[in-house]
Amino acid sequence: TLFRSMAARALGLLFLAVFHFGVLWSAVVEKSVYPSTGTLFVHELDKAYFQRKFLSHEVHRNDPVTFQANLQGFPDLPRWLRYTQRNPYQSGYLYGCPPDAETGKQVIEVKAYNRKTYETVQEAIIFNIGSGADIKMPYHAEFIVKNQDVEEVLPKEAQQAFQRALDSIWNPLQLNIINITSSLDRGGRVPLPIEGRKEGTYVKVGSEAPFPRCLQETQSQQNQERCQEGAQPALSCYDTFAPYFMIDWCNITLIDNSVTPSPEVQATPGDGVMEDGSEYNPPSESPDERDFLADYLLTLLLPLLLALLLCLILSYIMCCRREGVDKRDAKTPDIQMLHHQTIHANTEELREMARGREVPRPLSTLPMFNVRTGERRSPMAQHRDSARVPLILAQK
Repeated sequence: TLFRSMAARALGLLFLAVFHFGVLWSAVVEKSVYPSTGTLFVHELDKAYFQRKFLSHEVHRNDPVTFQANLQGFPDLPRWLRYTQRNPYQSGYLYGCPPDAETGKQVIEVKAYNRKTYETVQEAIIFNIGSGADIKMPYHAEFIVKNQDVEEVLPKEAQQAFQRALDSIWNPLQLNIINITSSLDRGGRVPLPIEGRKEGTYVKVGSEAPFPRCLQETQSQQNQERCQEGAQPALSCYDTFAPYFMIDWCNITLIDNSVTPSPEVQATPGDGVMEDGSEYNPPSESPDERDFLADYLLTLLLPLLLALLLCLILSYIMCCRREGVDKRDAKTPDIQMLHHQTIHANTEELREMARGREVPRPLSTLPMFNVRTGERRSPMAQHRDSARVPLILAQK
């Protein structure tokens, strides 16, 4: 009986494990995308799409859903790929610009969490990153959109609206958006929770055509001085992106990669550069002998001489500059000296007379003296209760 119960429990656990594995395996969805190096890639994690994958899906249900993405076999995303989601009731985005070193296949695992029912759906996105070497865009311009968050610029409609506004001042046939970055990823501050405050977004655009005149005017010295004074630069295309995109024209970055960099200058042999076949001769371990007597005398005797000089000056001031009592008395007039000696003699005479008087002590100096009655009482007399002594003597 015990063996049968244990076997039944083992079969039940095995069936439960197979059931959960089948549910989990059925929940994993694979999808392939094809980004190219050097251009912007945006993949939307549609909340409604994952909402329908949950087992407890209802037509009119709107549960909060969050996402977690990582490279397969690693805890985080690749360095070039970023993830963002404004709140659990909106879709998330995977976006970035893959460099040439990332060419190949990458698998990104995305897990969707239903924060109300605690259900989980997993999706594997296969990134087949192709080479974009055939697309040459040596001229790059980076704009700062002050009135948009990164989630508001990533949708395809917003990118097309930005590119249409830029087409009016640049060559539209050779223009592509290279990258979009949040200002927070570039060291920006989180805005205050006030209506209308946005984080800001960096939009980098590349083209084969040279920079238009309007963008070149932003780098002129006159407009740079106006920006330093807090004024807006004087541009012919200032209102090109209005009213949907507010561009910070004082922070436009232009990068020209069409000019090939000059080769590095090779170091010529000389001072500090050893020639081929030469050997390094370090200095000897036993340094040359040196006489420290002069340093010793300078360090020790100079302070002693200064201290001795100060003592001599102080002794001369305190001892040799004193007049003495006899010299001071000789300079004093006789009448003033007589007056001084008379005062001292009279004072001594009065003190001697006071010592020889035989008079009783004043009553106020006695230990127990009553001012009103003149009664004298010994302090050793027996004390009476002061509470029963009348305040007025006539009440006795």
